[in-house]
Amino acid sequence: MNTNITAASPESVGIPSGAVINMIEELERNHVPMHSLMLARHGKLITSAYYHPFGPDQLHRMFSVSKSFVSIAVGWLEEDGLIDLDDPITRYFPEYVPENPDDWLISMTIRDMLTMQTCHTSTTYKIHPDQNWVESFFVTPPSHRSGTSFNYDTSSAHTLGALVEKLTKMSVLDYLRTKLLDEIGFSGKAYMIQDPYGTSMGGSGLMAEPLDLMKFALVVLNKGRAPDGRMLIPENYLEKACSCLVSTQHVRSTIDEGQGYGYQFWMTRHDGYCCNGLGGQFVIFLPKEDLVCVTTADTQEANAGNQTIFNALFDHILPALQKTPIPEDKKAAGILEQRINSLVMRSVQGDLKTDCQGFLDKNIYQVREESKAFQKFFFEFSDSFEEGSLHFYRNREWHVLHFGIGEVKEDVFPIYQDRCVASAAWTSADTLYLCCNLIGESVGTIHFRFTYKDGCMYLSMRKKEETKFNEFSGYLSAMGEAKRNAS
Repeated sequence: MNTNITAASPESVGIPSGAVINMIEELERNHVPMHSLMLARHGKLITSAYYHPFGPDQLHRMFSVSKSFVSIAVGWLEEDGLIDLDDPITRYFPEYVPENPDDWLISMTIRDMLTMQTCHTSTTYKIHPDQNWVESFFVTPPSHRSGTSFNYDTSSAHTLGALVEKLTKMSVLDYLRTKLLDEIGFSGKAYMIQDPYGTSMGGSGLMAEPLDLMKFALVVLNKGRAPDGRMLIPENYLEKACSCLVSTQHVRSTIDEGQGYGYQFWMTRHDGYCCNGLGGQFVIFLPKEDLVCVTTADTQEANAGNQTIFNALFDHILPALQKTPIPEDKKAAGILEQRINSLVMRSVQGDLKTDCQGFLDKNIYQVREESKAFQKFFFEFSDSFEEGSLHFYRNREWHVLHFGIGEVKEDVFPIYQDRCVASAAWTSADTLYLCCNLIGESVGTIHFRFTYKDGCMYLSMRKKEETKFNEFSGYLSAMGEAKRNAS
């Protein structure tokens, strides 16, 4: 099978280049922290945009998009006769079932789990963080009868992933490679992060390239078949998975999340459906228009960022669609290419220089409070003041985080060794704001706000990340200790 997606101009599939420009500008106006944007119609890729420093060969954390992949794996288990969707899940994990199990647990089926109608109201391994994640799903007391109410429960998808691995003796992704992913040229670098007990994080752990999602999406949109007609996803299962099986109006956080749910796929407006991952990881399917939109982003701190992505697609691309090709617009195509090539992650806004800067350079500050983040720190700025570095002392070792001033700079965050980009600017004459965007297995933001007053430094820290970096929250004060030797 040809694993390359044919690239084409927007006009060749009935989309004006100007509509794509308008979508990108809408996202920019609303400061949505985008990482990539792709559009395809009639199986052809018509937009592939990356926001520097992201590029096509970099893996990205896809979070709950992982659930849709697990769903397809479960569909293959059914197709191969290994399970029935109405089987109780306890049949497959007797080792974790309590001695006197609750009837609400015993009655829970694989189908209930696929539709997020379990007997739990939240993710069980977050309730019991020190327990085996799969075991927690069975020992947490039920709160209601299974199959009666939609409640978003990532431990359900995680347990379904564990079911795939238990029955196939393969990882979720390796199993899908044998059925589908190798056929479509899914990246060999892609993987799923494992939980602390060695099970693939089927609810949130997929690391893949954005183009991988597009390749997956085009097969899904083609009813599970390759261009030559071969079945890569069981068609009857896929049809149900991508249809509204349960209402979600009572739990929606966006208009589109209130449109319903299938088997680990969300419904959307305009008779669409989507894979939906934390922070703006989306695969949005519009089957009537034969259109797919793939995005990666970090909207965790962007108010209404997720809804803006849907609105930008629905308000600018949908109304402009034509059923047949339209004349090429060379001028608009040139503007679109130029716009795509200039996309970059947004840096901290503020002044690039201040009189205070010279006083802070290489001056060591001793933290007064007991802190797990660090005990002392200093700044070092380049001669041009276009970039700098934060050096901090922790557990008898110095660590360094590099940042751009007025632009983002790539680095690896110390201690956790997660890829990141960081930028800083002066928000007042005596205050430096440093923002670190995590872009590896962890996706999120760590904020540092340093204020210099009368020889002392006052630091405010805040982190927005799902599971780690907890020590980088709160307030610290520090006294100037000594000027660090330039060598």
